Amino acid sequence: MSVPTQDLAIAPIADADIASVVALWQRCDLTRPWNDPSGDIAFARRGPNSAVLVGRHDGAIVATVMVGHDGHRGWFYYLAVDPALQGRGFGRAMTQAAEAWLVVRGIAKAQLMVRAENDRVRAFYEALGYGEQQRVLFAKWLDGRPLTP
Repeated sequence: MSVPTQDLAIAPIADADIASVVALWQRCDLTRPWNDPSGDIAFARRGPNSAVLVGRHDGAIVATVMVGHDGHRGWFYYLAVDPALQGRGFGRAMTQAAEAWLVVRGIAKAQLMVRAENDRVRAFYEALGYGEQQRVLFAKWLDGRPLTP
C-alpha cells in the first residue's frame, strides 16, 4: 500500500527505515526513557493488528504514525512530522492514512492520547475533528515498575 499525497508518499515501514524513524521521533521529542522506540516498532510489525506508516518527501522519511487496534477501537501513536516541514499538511496526511488503515480493517473509532500540557498537539487534533472525551486513564507496569508520568 503506497499512497502519494501532498508531496508525501506513505507506505509501511521497511527494515532499512527503522533508524531514520527513531531519529525522527527523537527530533520530535516523542521518545521516553521507559519506552524503547525500536522495540515499539518491532512489536507493531509482529502482527496484523498494527503497523508503522512512514511518509517520504523528496525520498527522505519526514513523517510517521504508528496505528493499531484491539478489535474495537483504533489507536494512534508516534505521529511525527519533521519540525522543519511542519505546516505543510503532512501531519493531516499521516492521520488520514492511519484512519484509512483502520477503516479497511472494520474499525469505526480512532483514539489517541495527548499529554494535557501539549496545547499545540491538542489544537492540531481538534482541527482534524477529534474531540476530547472525559475518561480516567488507569495504568500499571506489569513488571512492577512505578508509574511513569
